[in-house]
Amino acid sequence: MNAEVNVVSERTLHPLAVKGESLQILAHWLKSNGTRPISEPDPRRTIIERYPAGLFSEAELDALRDVMEG
Repeated sequence: MNAEVNVVSERTLHPLAVKGESLQILAHWLKSNGTRPISEPDPRRTIIERYPAGLFSEAELDALRDVMEG
C-alpha cells in the first residue's frame, strides 16, 4: 500500500507549480486587459446580497451599514 501512496504523490503537482506556457498566457492577458483597481465594498449592498429580502427594514440596513463602516 505504501508503494501506491508514493505513486499518487509523485504524480500530483504542487499547487504553485506552473508551466512556462501558462505564465506567458497569463502575462499576455494582464498586458492586454490591465489591472482593475480594487474598490471598497459597499456594506449596504453586502447586507442586501447576503440576507433574504425583507429581513431588515431600511432603518435597520442603515444602522448595520453604519456599524460595518465603523
